[in-house]
Order: sequence, then C-alpha cells, then structure tokens
Amino acid sequence: MFIFGHIGITLGVFYSLNRLFPEKNIPVNLKWIAFGALLPDFIDKPLGRIILAETIGSGRIFAHTLLFGVLLGLVAAYAFYQKGWKIPLIVAGASFCHLLEDQMWNSPEVLFWPLLGWKFPKDTISGGFIEYFMTILNNSYNPASSGVFIPEIIGMGIILLFAVSRIRSKIDEKKIISQAMKEEAKEQD
Repeated sequence: MFIFGHIGITLGVFYSLNRLFPEKNIPVNLKWIAFGALLPDFIDKPLGRIILAETIGSGRIFAHTLLFGVLLGLVAAYAFYQKGWKIPLIVAGASFCHLLEDQMWNSPEVLFWPLLGWKFPKDTISGGFIEYFMTILNNSYNPASSGVFIPEIIGMGIILLFAVSRIRSKIDEKKIISQAMKEEAKEQD
C-alpha cells in the first residue's frame, strides 16, 4: 500500500469507529490520522533503505514491528491518562492500522521482532532508494498490481468522500449562521 491507501483506509477506520461508538468520542483529525498512518514508513523507509541500506536493505523494520506499536500505544495511553491528550492516541492507533494494512502477519520475522531473531529480511526490490521508490510508485498506480492499486483507489475514494462531507458541513454551518443573522436582523427591525 502507498500514501492514499494508508491515509484513506485509516481515515475510514477512525470515521467508522466514531460513528459506531459515538459515546467514546473517537476523534477524527485528518492531519494526525495521516501522520500516524504514514509514521512507520516515515521512520523505516529512510532508515532501512537509505541510512542502513547496505546492512538492512528493507523499508519494513523497527516501526513495522508489534514492539513499536505496543510502545507507541503505551506512551499514548500515558499521555492520555496523565494529561488528557488525545493526539498521541490518534497517532498510535493510526500507526497500528498501518501494520494491519501492510499485512505484517505475512512477515512474522518483522512483526514479532526481536522474538524470532535480530535480523530483518531484505526487500525483494533491489537497487538504491530512487529505484526502490520508482518501483513502489509504479506498482501503486498500475492496475495490474491490484494488491496495491485497489487499496490506493479505495483510499482516494474515502479521502474524497471525507473532503466532500467536510465541505458540506461547512456550507451547512454557514447557512445556519446566515439564517440566524437574518432572523436576528428581522427581530431588531
């Protein structure tokens, strides 16, 4: 999965949870959901494909592990219970969704690191970061690569629906305010 898939599908998960459990007041904050949904890649791609390319050579390392997800979740829970901060919970939840969306259970050596050993498997895509990025980009928007293409299209659709919903809400708010102002003006006459 690539950028739109991670952001859109994670946004859809948060939005659905917000609707299913309104009493929990699950925040749907696009910028923090997007950050959390991409956080494992923000960490692992530069680290594993650029900085440690010769030794590790993988874009799925530390931040794609269950250990990272649990530690991030514990920090978020601490911040929430001590300070009432919801943003770390959003980031941790979105980051955990990333692991599910990447189907990390198919790479147990990574998911359960370091329980199954200290080494990470190398990526099947070889070459430098630019070649790697171009291959991933090509696969993401190639209909023949449906494992990546379809989630990207779904993610784009969810983001588009979310944007239309937000725009419609803003328009409705402005109409309500405008109507209230008109009624107030009539009362003053």
